[in-house]
Amino acid sequence: MGQITVEKNAGGIEGLCVITPAVHGDERGYFMETYSLRDMEENGITTVFVQDNQSMSRKGVLRGLHFQKHYPQEKLVRVINGSVFDVAVDLRKDSATYGKWFGLELSADNKKQFLIPKGFAHGFLVLSDTAEFVYKCDDFYHADDEGGIAWNDPEIGIKWPGITDAGTMEDGTELIISEKDKNWSRLKDISL
Repeated sequence: MGQITVEKNAGGIEGLCVITPAVHGDERGYFMETYSLRDMEENGITTVFVQDNQSMSRKGVLRGLHFQKHYPQEKLVRVINGSVFDVAVDLRKDSATYGKWFGLELSADNKKQFLIPKGFAHGFLVLSDTAEFVYKCDDFYHADDEGGIAWNDPEIGIKWPGITDAGTMEDGTELIISEKDKNWSRLKDISL
């Protein structure tokens, strides 16, 4: 019996999947399978992952929107501590949803995972005091191959929760964005 539920084509965007694991809990705590090749294959997901990554960020950190130009990666992302708002933007030129985005909260509490196929930009905003973010990739990272799109591209129109028009979080927390991420171009200005 499978240990996951898969919502395919999340947000109406082909390929995006929200994966919810079965959590078995009692007075001692809980247990869950965070990844099972068998369960994934039963749900039509045949990706072979070759690298796991983990990051920790504090509240107000916004990372992204990143993609690999010539060595695109499929990612399976989740949060093991805290919460983030996670976003994928469709960069597939031949897609009916090119330039569209989907986002959801990933947290240690909801234990959801987000499968982001090749051909998407990805980013997240940390909502909790700190968050630990882990993800699997189906290809190795190539530092010289990184691309990005402005997190606030008005034509994409991502509705980042808790960010005011002044560019701070509603509670006054300043956004923390790397210089690289501050300087990405808009989608209409990049060549894919």
